[in-house]
Amino acid sequence: MLHNLMKKLDQKLDFSTASAHCDIPCKIYDPMSAQLAALTVIRLLDLIQELADKDELTLADQAQLSRLIAQKEEHAFKVKEEVRIIWGDYFKQPQFEQIPNAHELTHNIMLQASKCKQHIDRTHGEALLVLVNEFAEAFWKAKGVDTFTATCPYPPAENVVYPKLG
Repeated sequence: MLHNLMKKLDQKLDFSTASAHCDIPCKIYDPMSAQLAALTVIRLLDLIQELADKDELTLADQAQLSRLIAQKEEHAFKVKEEVRIIWGDYFKQPQFEQIPNAHELTHNIMLQASKCKQHIDRTHGEALLVLVNEFAEAFWKAKGVDTFTATCPYPPAENVVYPKLG
């Protein structure tokens, strides 16, 4: 009912169309969400491998496997979404001049995230993290922020690019 009322009001008053997520723009961009999603993909691949190493899977193991696969695919998609938002909303001509391989790097991340969705080989997750770290380094370079690499303090204990903020 409320929807119909608003629709009729819109027809009479011709409201401007509004859309969301960074169309404002919020100017809050950080590749850490993509990095965490890539780390999660690797961790989920490790947990899937633990189940694969068992001689026999119980019904509970099979249910766990199903959840792990669903989450792996969701986090691989999240990598794509987070990188696409930064590439599409933050990067403009000055950043593309500063990071000339930004288009190719973004495309490679999209392809690699798809491989992570399609397969359960840990090397695909590791390759995704390498690309996302490269993207993070490029992002921070475009903002004039130095970076450093450190091993994350939780499984899967992989190297991650962080901004030097201090």
